[in-house]
Amino acid sequence: MKREVLDRLPEFMEVLELEEEPMGIFFTDRRPEEGFSPKPMDMPTLEMEQRGEVDWGEVFGKFSCAVGNIWRARRKNTAAWFSARRFGCPGSAFWQGFNKPQLDMIVRYVSTGIPGHMEGEHYCASPETTRRIFDELDPVSAPEPYLVYKPLSQFGEDETPLLVAFFTRPEPLCGLHQLAAYVTGDPDVVCSPWAAACGGLVAWPLKYLEQGENKAVLGGWDPSARKFYAPDELSFTVPFPMLESMLEQWEESFLTRKSWPTVRKKAGRSKRAWGRG
Repeated sequence: MKREVLDRLPEFMEVLELEEEPMGIFFTDRRPEEGFSPKPMDMPTLEMEQRGEVDWGEVFGKFSCAVGNIWRARRKNTAAWFSARRFGCPGSAFWQGFNKPQLDMIVRYVSTGIPGHMEGEHYCASPETTRRIFDELDPVSAPEPYLVYKPLSQFGEDETPLLVAFFTRPEPLCGLHQLAAYVTGDPDVVCSPWAAACGGLVAWPLKYLEQGENKAVLGGWDPSARKFYAPDELSFTVPFPMLESMLEQWEESFLTRKSWPTVRKKAGRSKRAWGRG
């Protein structure tokens, strides 16, 4: 990754009152030497499910939320990584590009469940609606064996993230949101589509890139994954080139004008309220 990105990042974070270094997200053929990852297990496919060959006891016995692994990596300032053998949750295997189409069990679990057998989450009104959404989204397939999330400062010279994810509260988010519009000139640059939390981090941002759209994605709305976010915290994922533009242009933006110091003061009050400042 370019050295100038890391050189410019600390001042950028300070001005935005960002407490946590953003994580770069990328696919690679090299397995990380350290970090958090789910336990290995066989990937349950839709074809296996239809033949009755899925060992659901193993799947749920080794269940590990992708965002939970990312949260642990954030706490320890290290990597979280996933693969077709280390996916943790069959839902996230779909969102992160390792398994398509989505399993019928997950379609029903996300919606109305299976009466007498499994209570649904009711995030969608029906299995038919859920299946339509999943089929229309059709996440970008993983182009390499491993999907890695890690702090930007841990990227090597030969590594470049596809995406960059920030985790923060409304005041810094205010700056990121407005700056995304500033560097792109697009008033509709920030999207916030329905998804699992990992879908907001990687599936939707990659889908927009695949469609040739330069979009930021505001996420973290998934109630099932909120336990892995701090109170009031959300995610904000941008394509890496958008971050580069932010680092190059922020000094000419509103971040150095009279409105921003008021927001910074509010960010300071927020830190003190949550025992962070």
